[in-house]
Amino acid sequence: MAEIKKQQWTPELAEFHKELGDKNMGPLWASVFSAPEPKPRAVPYLWKGELILEMLEKAKELLKVGVGSIDRRAVYLINPGMKHLEPHGWGGATQTLYAAVQALNPGELAPPHRHMTSAMRFIMKGKGASGVVNGVKYTFEPGDFVITPEWCWHDHVNEGNETVFWMDVLDIPFTSALTSSFLEMYPESRQPVEHPVDFGTKRYAGGMVRPISDRRPSPAPLGRYKYDLTIQAIDGLKELEPDPFDAYIVEYINPSNGKDANGRIGARMQKLPPKFKGKAHRHTHSVVYNVYKGSGYTVMNGVRFDWKAGDIFVLPAWTWHEHVNTSGTEDAVLFSANDLPIMEAFGFEREEAYTENGGHQEIKSEFVPEYSKNSVYIK
Repeated sequence: MAEIKKQQWTPELAEFHKELGDKNMGPLWASVFSAPEPKPRAVPYLWKGELILEMLEKAKELLKVGVGSIDRRAVYLINPGMKHLEPHGWGGATQTLYAAVQALNPGELAPPHRHMTSAMRFIMKGKGASGVVNGVKYTFEPGDFVITPEWCWHDHVNEGNETVFWMDVLDIPFTSALTSSFLEMYPESRQPVEHPVDFGTKRYAGGMVRPISDRRPSPAPLGRYKYDLTIQAIDGLKELEPDPFDAYIVEYINPSNGKDANGRIGARMQKLPPKFKGKAHRHTHSVVYNVYKGSGYTVMNGVRFDWKAGDIFVLPAWTWHEHVNTSGTEDAVLFSANDLPIMEAFGFEREEAYTENGGHQEIKSEFVPEYSKNSVYIK
């Protein structure tokens, strides 16, 4: 729809627009309600792993996790383009996804609750922690992907001797925008464990086969996806030609229905082989990346974002991007969470390849975090 530009407004028309506003109405002719292409509020951004851990160390000194104290010790990541939605906690990493890094000390118990937001966890470092999801206890190992579909009871405990860190991703901005959020605390400090430890993992030890009892779909037949099995699947792909955009990449699925493992949030793991230089493309789904291993950079809309293990960066919707592994000898391993299931459910998903310059963007600048032009965290 064509709009009347502000410079074309007559004094009488401007006064009429004000009158409409005073009466809680507005002029459609002066607005753009359907843009030619997506213009996300979120911006490409990167948080250095060292900085995130430093903030969590401070939180560890100030706060304890457990009954009678706080439920979760987690620092969430606010996209600079989403700051206007604070302090309500809606200032997510992207317009639909919320990301945080959580720390659980030895002996701490994060009490059980459930909510209508979907949640997932990627275990970054540390051993000894576990979580119970709807009565099934899953041990946490670095590199594991753990799911908590909507309205599933879940708690976490650290029975080891070292702090365990993981990244949480939830669809809080999406559910908040729809005013569909619910939260309920479990009546006891812990929920009962009703099955053998790592029940789902053991039932699916055979890979792409499933117990016949799971022929009927269920929300979380497999609650933990082990890192070594995921890497085994990726390494099988390495006998083939890499994807021009993402190299060797797999997505986590619910084996009882073939859909994404965690309902409204998709998750993937990928390997970029040494010296891989991916081509650029863009899509309407947004992505949160966690660099698990290796180093390299991603070019987003002409800006180079250098990353290494422990860093987290976000790709907003409809943003040109390409990944590069700068190592000549080591793979780079990236875990990522996305809102593709939401985009597909509403028929919003589109993808487009970059066709200029052999598929590669011109690098116009390098990313520097806004908190310090000379920060040690960008070296």
